[in-house]
Amino acid sequence: MNSVPATSSSAAWGIALLRVSLGVMWIAHALLKLFVFTLPGTAQFFTSIGFPGFLAYPVFAVELVGGLALLLGIYARQAALALVPVMAVAAWVHVPNGWVHTSAGGGWEYPVFLIVASIALWLLGDGAVALKRSSKFTPRFA
Repeated sequence: MNSVPATSSSAAWGIALLRVSLGVMWIAHALLKLFVFTLPGTAQFFTSIGFPGFLAYPVFAVELVGGLALLLGIYARQAALALVPVMAVAAWVHVPNGWVHTSAGGGWEYPVFLIVASIALWLLGDGAVALKRSSKFTPRFA
């Protein structure tokens, strides 16, 4: 299965819109950890929910680098796939809070939506105006 070619087609531009919006979202989440919660505060939160606090730093890095890769279209498929486990853990952490993301502590609907959107981007490809494409980890169906 080939990705949608980077042409002026509406599909290619729609995929690019998905890619860029996901990139902006990931960058925003990384910057929240840096400037609002702070990395030590995020580490403390991770510890409070049973994860090693030091994981706050690689999670921040993955979110920032992955978000930039999506935004710029640099190995976007791979970045989208690499970000899925981060959001899967976030969804799992929010399960006790219920479905609705606006509930106290945040629910799991938004993280699951982002997982689905990231998998869709991995399946669809880079879309228009991607800087660096790669066929590695490209899904192939019989």
